[in-house]
Amino acid sequence: MELVPSQDDVLALLRQTGALQAGHFECLNGLHTDLNLETALAMRYHRNAKTLSVGLSRKLRANPEIRALIPDLSIVAATPAGLPVAYGLCEALRAKEVYWAEKDGRDVPMRFRQFLEPVPGEMVVLVDDILRSAALLHEARGLLEARGALVVGMAVLVYQPTPQTYDFGTLPLYYLAKLEATYYADAGQCQLCRRGVPLHRVGIARQVEEREELVTAGSF
Repeated sequence: MELVPSQDDVLALLRQTGALQAGHFECLNGLHTDLNLETALAMRYHRNAKTLSVGLSRKLRANPEIRALIPDLSIVAATPAGLPVAYGLCEALRAKEVYWAEKDGRDVPMRFRQFLEPVPGEMVVLVDDILRSAALLHEARGLLEARGALVVGMAVLVYQPTPQTYDFGTLPLYYLAKLEATYYADAGQCQLCRRGVPLHRVGIARQVEEREELVTAGSF
């Protein structure tokens, strides 16, 4: 595999590890789709994680403006799921530091951990494993910029745009593969529902929701 793996190579790796799944899935924003991606199933293998991180780092290095910033560059994960990508990128680029944002519930503002804050003027590449709706990337960018940091680019392993994906304007986006999925606005319009294909709910926010339900029920 090349230092910058091709889209076909990336998708083949994701299929081989079970990370790229075909079926019937409901996203937290209510959309139904025929493809789901769970990058943790691929990133749990160090060789895969290194291959993908190095490939993505090469995409960033190809931009001369970002390349010049690398010694002072912060790599910030918009979600905990983006941490393996963030650390892999930081190692491959030899960037300055890594930290991350957290969100304890769908209706709770995103935050940084105590004492983990950007400084005014800090140059940041915002990272996640996947860009779908990009709601959390959008929130993380706002959080960083509210504290005076400058987001100079975004990097994800896979770009899987949906009909509800945020528009980041001219902010550079780097990715290894683009995943074209079919989306339906809701169950009423979903052809997969009509065919009786078993439905699975997916998404990081779903895990938060389930944890909140357990806490409410007194399971912890």
